[in-house]
Amino acid sequence: MTGAWILALPVCIPLATMALCALLQRRVLAQRLVSMTGSVALLGSSLLLLCAVYDGTVLATQFGDWPAPFGISFVADLLASAMVVITGLMAVAVAIYALVDGARDREHAWFHPLYHGLLLGVVGAFLTGDIFNLYVWFEIMLIASFGLLIQGGTSEQLDAGVKYVVLNLLVTTLFLLGVGFLYGLTGTLNMADLAGVIPQVENQGLVKTLAVMFLLSFGAKAAVFPLFFWLPAAYHTASAPIVAIFAALLTKVGVYAILRVFTLPFGSALDFVGPLIGWIAGLTMITGVLGAAAQFDMRRILSFHIISQIGYMLVGLAVATPLALAGSVLYVLHHIIVKANLFLIAGAVRHAAGSYHLGSIGGLHRSAPLLALLFVVPALSLAGLPPLSGFWAKFMVVRSSLEAGHAVLGAVALAVGLLTLYSMLKIWNEAFWKQASPLSDQAARQWRAAPRARLAMLAPILALAAVTITIGLWAEPFVDFSLRAAEQMLGGEAYARAVLGGTPARGELP
Repeated sequence: MTGAWILALPVCIPLATMALCALLQRRVLAQRLVSMTGSVALLGSSLLLLCAVYDGTVLATQFGDWPAPFGISFVADLLASAMVVITGLMAVAVAIYALVDGARDREHAWFHPLYHGLLLGVVGAFLTGDIFNLYVWFEIMLIASFGLLIQGGTSEQLDAGVKYVVLNLLVTTLFLLGVGFLYGLTGTLNMADLAGVIPQVENQGLVKTLAVMFLLSFGAKAAVFPLFFWLPAAYHTASAPIVAIFAALLTKVGVYAILRVFTLPFGSALDFVGPLIGWIAGLTMITGVLGAAAQFDMRRILSFHIISQIGYMLVGLAVATPLALAGSVLYVLHHIIVKANLFLIAGAVRHAAGSYHLGSIGGLHRSAPLLALLFVVPALSLAGLPPLSGFWAKFMVVRSSLEAGHAVLGAVALAVGLLTLYSMLKIWNEAFWKQASPLSDQAARQWRAAPRARLAMLAPILALAAVTITIGLWAEPFVDFSLRAAEQMLGGEAYARAVLGGTPARGELP
């Protein structure tokens, strides 16, 4: 199979699945079958892509037979392929869970076409080699995610949807302005070409200004300080499978864009932007974890923890050593799995105990012991306790910070880890350990009386918990992969050669 097909499949599959699901809108069972088949096929094609680049090869293709930097470039290196694989894994897990938790209501509101439209935008953003096309994929994500967010049509969801879409429209406008200025300055938007052109631009002050514009645009997508307020205002209104896929992927596309842009096109501006990213990372960790500590609704706690964990992912770029970037890569992959799993567990808690609010529920360690056990795995991993995946990711981030002289960032990361553990213990004590309420007793009886729904919820939760444990106990191959991905990002030569062929980027010596 040629490189072009391997790169195109992860995009073509969700596109075709979205179209078929739209045509089958009135046929629920057929739509579910197509949706599940498309999710599994996306995972399979992503694994094929990972196998093709696992040895360090960078795959690139130009669609439309236009040579780079004029054509539409798709590129896959170790980081991009890993992000596509984790997207496929999340697609399957959430698709299974979504079969039971309010499935009929969502399906009448075009859940399956919108779901695969979201996956299409996410995968396209990971594989594009062009900054303008990155904007296009962001817009596809925005349209699909807005449609998913307001499913149900409640006033709370509509209010959250308005806040979500207004900020995102403002941010994408800023992004588009930055794209226009960048093209006017350099005459190209191909990321590999920009890596050679930008260092040769005479007006480096304008380059730094554009770098800050892109940092603000992508930072808002990633929910960093101080642009995070849309996330806790919106995520808690969506149903469990929708918020799980949001938590897994949406902010990580923003993080991916920051990592990609500031190690490739704007790599020369990292000395200027790096300290700013360090401040943003520290403040994001602190504000997120303090916001979580003040909440008593399980979804709001987890929403604020998305924000705090984004800070860890940015520490690697602020430190900008191979070990630090490897820590960021491993942290992104670990967090996608753990955070999606925690939101799926939150949905199961609502079914088993009757509410998301911790003050109204309890006793789940007796009424739902398997669910209690499955909560412990991602909760402790999120807090960074050994031997789970979160420990190794935090260890790499903190160690690299200390070795590079960023002691404050390392200390903040350790303190935030302790506060994260506090939040997870609060959920455990209130939802699982304390005495059951009458509401929880009634919900527990209904939970036990629905074995098929319980199985459909617990199966993906169990699978994701197994992945978390696997990364923790067999960390060496994952750490090695992350290190190779970081070195590949920091180098950039293989990426440029794959995209531009034998022609050096403008401004580079042949």
